[in-house]
Amino acid sequence: GYTYSGSGTNDQGNHYCSRDYGSSGSGYHYSNTDGSYYYSNPNGSTYYDSGKGYSQYTSPSGDTRRS
Repeated sequence: GYTYSGSGTNDQGNHYCSRDYGSSGSGYHYSNTDGSYYYSNPNGSTYYDSGKGYSQYTSPSGDTRRS
């Protein structure tokens, strides 16, 4: 599990939320004004979804999968 450690809006008007996973580290996600969103996870993986049918996942080892 995790706790939300902070949130706000950046200069581009995109909303972000920080997540604290305790001993596992921290992560965050963005919800963007264009309908896309982006996750960064404490294990080093990232996930992006355009909101328009395109998504991309990058694993902790750097392998990227698009769909």
